[in-house]
Amino acid sequence: MRPIKVFGFEIKKIHFIGLIVALAIVLLSFIFLRGTEMFYFIFGISFLIAGLPFFVSLILESSLSREKDEMFLEFSRNLVESVKAGTPISKSIINIKTKDYGGLSPFINKLANQITLGIPVKTAFETFARDVGSKTVIRAVNIISESEKAGGEIGEILESVVKSVSQIEKLRKERMASTYSLIVQGYIIFLIFIIIMIVMQFNILPIASGLGSGTEGINSTPIGGFSGFGMGARATPEELSRPFVWLLVTQGFFAGLVIGKLAEGKLRAGLKHSFILLIFALLINTGANVFLK
Repeated sequence: MRPIKVFGFEIKKIHFIGLIVALAIVLLSFIFLRGTEMFYFIFGISFLIAGLPFFVSLILESSLSREKDEMFLEFSRNLVESVKAGTPISKSIINIKTKDYGGLSPFINKLANQITLGIPVKTAFETFARDVGSKTVIRAVNIISESEKAGGEIGEILESVVKSVSQIEKLRKERMASTYSLIVQGYIIFLIFIIIMIVMQFNILPIASGLGSGTEGINSTPIGGFSGFGMGARATPEELSRPFVWLLVTQGFFAGLVIGKLAEGKLRAGLKHSFILLIFALLINTGANVFLK
């Protein structure tokens, strides 16, 4: 059975379990807590349960991807040393496959096994790059293939690839270090935004609602033909604050995507930040409705 993929993300058994548990919690709270503020708080917790497996998977996937890039750099360096010592590249790959390259080891073992079976090095490398799925590895393999076609010295080619990969890794780490403060600022700004929404909901909206009810009878005719904007129109604080949670959810989702794009250059990497911000928004807002009223 082929794994189910949504937007390139593989859905596993643990993800289905999280979704089923969350759905069960929502149904039970809908039956027993419908119409209460506790229902929305439980809904936030069920969202946390449903999204947690996806969040953990994204973290592990991102960590594994970084490990593959770092280990490929180590693998390339070892390969350069072996080739420069006079060992053919095919024999060098077979010799160094026993070293520990972390998450990259299974792919290197497959590469060595293919070469042992007589598959050309170029074809085996292309399969290796496709299996690893890293842009850095694919780019490096393309450089090796094109340079080999042009008749370059394999040792010099590999050395240039190592320099290129090393530079890419250095730039990636520099970017992450330089954007760290922006990430922290993004989280702080969003938390301040949540606090402002809560202050408006519990301090300003009740005053505005009281002012509206205090002017009842002075002028209950809608102004300018817009229904609901008359001086006598009244709305409860709950009705006025209802759109706030959707505003927080929307802000949290897109703020997380922006943070991920800044930090790692990928919108998909921002999904984990979106998840964290959404959880903050839902639990703080619904929790405030339950415990501060």
